[in-house]
Amino acid sequence: MFDNLNYYRVFYTVANTGNISKAADMLFISQPAISKAISKLEDGLHVKLFLRSSKGVTLTDEGQVLYNHIEKAFSNISQGEDEIRHIHELGIGQLKIGVSTSLCKHILLDKLQTFILENPHIKVIIDCHSTVNTLKLLNDGRIDIGLICKTDIPAGFEYQDVSTIHDIFVVNETYLSNLHLREQEEFAQEPTNPWLFAGNLTGIMGNLDEDVPDLSPIAPVSAADKSGFAMKDILEKSNLMLLEKNNITRTHIDDYLESEGIHPQQILEVNNMDLLIDFAAIGMGVASVVREFATDYLASGQILELPISHPVAERTVGFVYPKSREKSEVLRKFLGMWG
Repeated sequence: MFDNLNYYRVFYTVANTGNISKAADMLFISQPAISKAISKLEDGLHVKLFLRSSKGVTLTDEGQVLYNHIEKAFSNISQGEDEIRHIHELGIGQLKIGVSTSLCKHILLDKLQTFILENPHIKVIIDCHSTVNTLKLLNDGRIDIGLICKTDIPAGFEYQDVSTIHDIFVVNETYLSNLHLREQEEFAQEPTNPWLFAGNLTGIMGNLDEDVPDLSPIAPVSAADKSGFAMKDILEKSNLMLLEKNNITRTHIDDYLESEGIHPQQILEVNNMDLLIDFAAIGMGVASVVREFATDYLASGQILELPISHPVAERTVGFVYPKSREKSEVLRKFLGMWG
């Protein structure tokens, strides 16, 4: 192929017009420049492309073969230009988002609905993965942006906070009562223990019949009678339900338990936050969940938040994307919705 593709454009234009003078006018160049370009092309291909006459020029057989291919090429180029103009005019584009199922459901979904309604021509692709895999997909250029719980962000990536979340421990009150009955002889009675719990958990949590319950962290209460037992014992002796290992949230909870000297005797691993909430609601055990993801269950009283005295450190959720890659118009529009 010739390095100078302008020769082919000259050839294409001359073939379409059948006249060197008309082709020169269309391309805004001189007739000698047209003739020189055709001669260069013919010399390079070692064939005659045009037959010249007083009426103009016509294609030779070889010229017709070349024209058939050139016509397809320029038609594709023209179509591509039209599509780009169409995308610009209508806001058409594509956005690939990597996100876990829980973050997608509880944080992304509402804003995503608004974005789609406001930008119906943008194709949105959701790729559900863990944070580790989301970062890998970003690094490979297979997605445009990821929504993750903040962790150590690798060099070359930018992070934008969009929400704050709080990890809590929840339980069905019936399960807690049964646990107390089963283990009451073994539970230590330690009135000065900061984890100590006493009395009815519903009473501590407040009136759950209120329309809008207070879901703020609950202060611990002291034990004034012999029915009290330590929160540490609850977390250690219950069926403690956590997300699977190698999950950012699970690592955060494991670090917390270790820092508090809590060593669970029985752990049930689940790969989905919503299932943890459901399992707690039916009385399978104590679950580590995100408060913001369980508000309906907490409001209805299906689960209760354990009033631990040392809350788990809050975390942020945000979008991560490569610094080096220029943001597309679609990506800028999407991020603009989040402030």
